[in-house]
Amino acid sequence: MGLRPVDLARRAGISTQLVRNYEDVGILPAVPRTESGYRQYDDVHLRALLTYRALAPGFGRETATAIMAAVHADDQALAFRLIDASHAALHEQRLATDAASEALGTAAEEFLDGPPVINGPELLVGELAAHLGVRTSTLRVWESARLLMPVREAGTKYRRYGPVQVRDARIIAMLRRGRYGFEQIRPVLDGLRKAGSTEALRAALAERRAAHDGRTRMMLHSAAMLHEYLTSRESPAE
Repeated sequence: MGLRPVDLARRAGISTQLVRNYEDVGILPAVPRTESGYRQYDDVHLRALLTYRALAPGFGRETATAIMAAVHADDQALAFRLIDASHAALHEQRLATDAASEALGTAAEEFLDGPPVINGPELLVGELAAHLGVRTSTLRVWESARLLMPVREAGTKYRRYGPVQVRDARIIAMLRRGRYGFEQIRPVLDGLRKAGSTEALRAALAERRAAHDGRTRMMLHSAAMLHEYLTSRESPAE
């Protein structure tokens, strides 16, 4: 079945230029040309395009591109490794979310009855950064985003972090390691500051787990499509 670039573009809901870009990076198999130089797409190119479009949401565009390019280079071993690595990375994200849930629950509970009493002086920016294992510039980014609000020392204007700021910084660090964005972190901190509530924290964790589940479903769906595509390449119709 002969197909034009516009036919593939319409079926995939993309532009004809993007079809050509996909061809250039190996998402599509080699495309024969007529003597006058026109591309001759057929059903196999359409299946490859739809397979890539299914892979991208779950595996990410970069990895999905690498998977399809490996398939078309006849390197299935590499394609399978890329798939395995993506599943392993998602599993690690799930473990990080579980760890964040446990650690954050403990950290939040410490503050429900008011700020705790701690021994020693307030922390300076370098001390807090070392305590959290982050750069001092990272703390300043959190401050610019109005997530972390240190007290400025009179005269020197040095940043100082008391018990509440240390708690907030710990929670921010834990959530950032779990790949939470600033807009997801903000309601968690607001709830703790205003009402001592962990509801936003629980909601954020539930949202993250739901995102993991959604990604797993997309990966399963696209893996089935990839299997069909690989099978069709191994046993082409006569």
